[in-house]
Parts: sequence; C-alpha cells; structure tokens
Amino acid sequence: METLTITKHEKNYASLLQLSAFTKFIIPFGNYIVPFILWSTKKKESSFIDYNGKQILNFQLSILMYSIFLGILAIPTIVGTVLSNFTWSELESGNIVLDNMQINNLIGLGVFGFICGALFVVLKVVEFFYIIYGAIKANEGEYFRYPLTINFIK
Repeated sequence: METLTITKHEKNYASLLQLSAFTKFIIPFGNYIVPFILWSTKKKESSFIDYNGKQILNFQLSILMYSIFLGILAIPTIVGTVLSNFTWSELESGNIVLDNMQINNLIGLGVFGFICGALFVVLKVVEFFYIIYGAIKANEGEYFRYPLTINFIK
C-alpha cells in the first residue's frame, strides 16, 4: 500500500482493532461496535489503522451476510423436513410422537439443511482463526486482506 514507516504504536493499535471483533463473546454486536469505535477514533491519524479498521469491519459484515444467507437456507429446510414426518392433526393437537419419525423422510432437503448448518459452523471456526491471523499480520505491519470479504466500507 504505502511505503511510509509504520510505528510500533500503529501496529499494536491495528492488532487490537483486529482482536476487538472477539468482543462479540462479551457484548452483543460487540464485533461491530467496538471495532467501529476504535477505528473511527484513529482512522485520520494513520492510514495503516484506517486500512485495518475497514478490513475487520468489512470482514465482520461479510460474515454476518453469509451467516444470514446460510440461516435462510438451513432453518426452513430443517424445520420443514422434520415437520413433514407428522400429520396436521398431530401438530395442531400437540400430540407429536417421535417414534413415528422415519429416517428416509429426513433425506433430501433435510440433508441440504444440515449441510448449510455445518457450513455455518465451519464459517464461524474460520472466522475465529482469521481474526487471530489478521491481528498477527497487523502486528507485523503487513496490509492483510481477508479472503471472500465484500467491501462495504471503502
């Protein structure tokens, strides 16, 4: 990107900015709020911090979009496949007997739904490790770009 020297303070702040996405485990929507606050306070002082702030926010927004997409695909197919094993009268009365469930009725769309659910889990694991990797690269002073990230903030 640029050939200017990146100070140790900028590297540390950019690394902290990357790791701030983990605040989602403490604060709801912390993975958007905390990086945004950290980025917006220092983005005009350093182009390196500005770059890293945009990268982590774009990555988090992309992960959110992919998660919503997988949820839109997975949840209705799983619920629909499970409910297809019961009659309307069983569902209306609440008298659902799981013994009547047949495994061959769960094949097809249900498998697709479970695959989407598994992809969601893989996406979250990949997100976890890429955040750490991005923080390491920021601490080394490298301009790291997350893969499969949509640039919402330019």
